[in-house]
This record gives sequence, structure tokens and C-alpha cells, in this order.
Amino acid sequence: MKLKTILGKNVKYHRYRKNYTQEKLAELLQVSPNYVGRLERGQHSPSLEKIERIAKTLDIKPFELFLERDDFNNLPDRVNLTNRRK
Repeated sequence: MKLKTILGKNVKYHRYRKNYTQEKLAELLQVSPNYVGRLERGQHSPSLEKIERIAKTLDIKPFELFLERDDFNNLPDRVNLTNRRK
């Protein structure tokens, strides 16, 4: 798997763990939701500074964005907004 793809899937994985929508993550990162979507699809290569901001926002270490996971395919299509934490 390409590194950009792994990064994107990890952003999505950790975003779901925080129960954030793409819009909420984008707001916290001060980027567009479109940027988050492209990032999650592996269509964008963020700078090291952006990787640090993403990791901090998701409460993880930056290296965790580059770990391959067996449960990537088990991610739901959307965050369940009815059970969303504030």
C-alpha cells in the first residue's frame, strides 16, 4: 500500500475514533472539508507541519499516521451523528 494511502486511511480511522466528521476535523485544522476528503483518499501529501497538526488534533503521535492496520476495511462509511460525543 502506498504511504499516502496509509496516511489517508489512518486519518479516517483516527477521525472516526474521535467521532469527528470531515467537516469537524477540517474546522479544527483550519482547512477545507475538501482537503480532508482528498487527504483521506490518498490524493494529497501534507507537509510535516500539517502532519504534526493532524496528529495533535487527533490526540495521537505523528508516527501513528503511518502504521498499516488490519481493520482499515472495517471502517463505516460515515460517522454516526446520533451518537456523536461533544
